[in-house]
Amino acid sequence: METSHLLVEQSGSVLWLTLNRPERLNAFSPEMIAGLTDEIERAAADDAVRVIVLSGAGRAFCAGGDVKTMGQSSASQAYEHIGRLNRLILTMQRCEKPIMAAVHGFTAGAGFNLALACDLILAAEDSQFILSFAKVGLVSDGGGSYWLPRLVGPHLAKQFFFTADPIPARRLYELGVLSEVVPAEKLREATESLASKLACGPTKAIGKQKRLIEHALTATLEEILEEERLVQG
Repeated sequence: METSHLLVEQSGSVLWLTLNRPERLNAFSPEMIAGLTDEIERAAADDAVRVIVLSGAGRAFCAGGDVKTMGQSSASQAYEHIGRLNRLILTMQRCEKPIMAAVHGFTAGAGFNLALACDLILAAEDSQFILSFAKVGLVSDGGGSYWLPRLVGPHLAKQFFFTADPIPARRLYELGVLSEVVPAEKLREATESLASKLACGPTKAIGKQKRLIEHALTATLEEILEEERLVQG
């Protein structure tokens, strides 16, 4: 569902979903979140799509929640907004196709967490990431409290959340959060190259491997060994 807030482009078997509110640094809107959810659900069931890429228009990937509208929202509206965001994150996790994020410029708050929910993150070397919730007296939404401790450990995750300091792309690459860091002018090319490589791979096997790895975060060794046996059988 292409909307004014989400651009949809299919290049071969790669589906590009571009957040398109550049004047608001691609901050979330209900329309954008619904569009992302619908497109990923559709792509999951479409054999013509083998890889999904999320990107941002303009000078940022995603600023997360729209602070301008958040300040005008009631408690019930905020609850509904986070419910929509939760559905998007769960849709991404359940999709048995690789989802990539191509991050440039600035990404903050739930925008950072949207990238963390992807399977692979490529970033421009001058990009900055910030878990900005503490700056506005909020806690994380969009699954950051789930993803980040598993990637960098609980103590460093606390530091990033508590201080809300900008984190350079290079540091996140060194911590294993990012798959690649490239010059900004090479980001599209690098993303296309990796997406094409994945698109030529065994999509169903990649999807099963994605599920196995995610289950391994909470499963026992015995459970994973048996699940691997069942999938291979």
